[in-house]
Amino acid sequence: MSVSSPTAAGSPDRTPVDEAAFTALVAPLRRELHAHCYRMLGSVHDADDALQDALLRAWRGLPAFAGRGSMRSWLYTVATRVCLDAIAGRARRALPVDLGPASDRAMPDSRPDHDVAWLGPYPHTGLAAGPVAPGARYEQREAVELAFVAAVQHLPGNQRAALLLFDVLGYSAAEIAAMLGASTTSVNSALARARRSLAERAPAATQQRTLRMLDDVRLREVVSGYATALENGDADALVALLTEDVTWSMPPMPHWYQGLAAVLDFARSAPLGPCGSWRHLTTGANGQPAVAGYLRRGGTGPYLPWSVDVLTLRGDRIAGITSFLGAEHAVAFGLPDALPPGVAVPPVRRPVHAGRRPPAPPRPGEAARVSLSALGGRCGQAAGAAPAGGGPPGSRA
Repeated sequence: MSVSSPTAAGSPDRTPVDEAAFTALVAPLRRELHAHCYRMLGSVHDADDALQDALLRAWRGLPAFAGRGSMRSWLYTVATRVCLDAIAGRARRALPVDLGPASDRAMPDSRPDHDVAWLGPYPHTGLAAGPVAPGARYEQREAVELAFVAAVQHLPGNQRAALLLFDVLGYSAAEIAAMLGASTTSVNSALARARRSLAERAPAATQQRTLRMLDDVRLREVVSGYATALENGDADALVALLTEDVTWSMPPMPHWYQGLAAVLDFARSAPLGPCGSWRHLTTGANGQPAVAGYLRRGGTGPYLPWSVDVLTLRGDRIAGITSFLGAEHAVAFGLPDALPPGVAVPPVRRPVHAGRRPPAPPRPGEAARVSLSALGGRCGQAAGAAPAGGGPPGSRA
């Protein structure tokens, strides 16, 4: 992402020095601003657009700002308002668990629902492990965990903004009131309502807390064991890693499963069964361990991107699997667009320590993509993969 030139921003009187100075000012904040937009909107694609729009607005408003107050607060003000405008124009983003009860058996005829605005995964590389400000109640990566972001999507825009600005970014109610053009009383009221709603939906124990209590060896065993079980079609090995009440969902597929019996029935009918041959790369998403799945349908040729599976742990077992289907996620995560035969699962790295620059995304057209519709059978009957970010604006949730 780059800031538009002065001419493109409608300010031909600005000099190139202004552009360089503005870019230098916002560069240290760009990553956390992008994470803020993702928390607000639930989609990397939407966060990309919102941040670009916010930086453009900030660029155009730079003379009016003129150094009054904090640059960080001003940028968050602009970014939050852009996100609130986006929220007002569409339905909230959702996961399959938001749509209805779990299925008690495999649904082989399930098709992607592209009318839903689906929550998407987030490549958290570059986000620090601790809080972004001394007064924040959440660490940066706690505030991108799937359960947290999914719960935030249920909040109205003003409550969403108040909660994130106060509890994640450490702003005071008075500062938030100034940022949003509201009263301090209304901000405090929105914050109280948001906290009550979040307490009902988000688990008490965060994934960051769970990961800190898990030793490196066991974490490696769980993540690599999950990938190996899928590659070997080993149902027993998979079950040994799961909790009794495990859930498995696969947006944009609307059905989801809960409990060992239902999850195992699904697994045997799809990823452990007729899908094809799997290879995996370990990665991290939403501050959690994740595995990128690559699928090959025939006996030869490369393995093509299929999903990013985000693992939610309880103790040293997997309590939730959210498989985000679609080759577009490999691009967002900087993952290869194909794997040659014989690729082994690399050692897993803890999400709380991740911070390395991801591999460069593939150039457009470098390799063919696997679409859901191309597979047929029980491994994703569909009318094509969802576009990056999920359903269209105004789609239902």
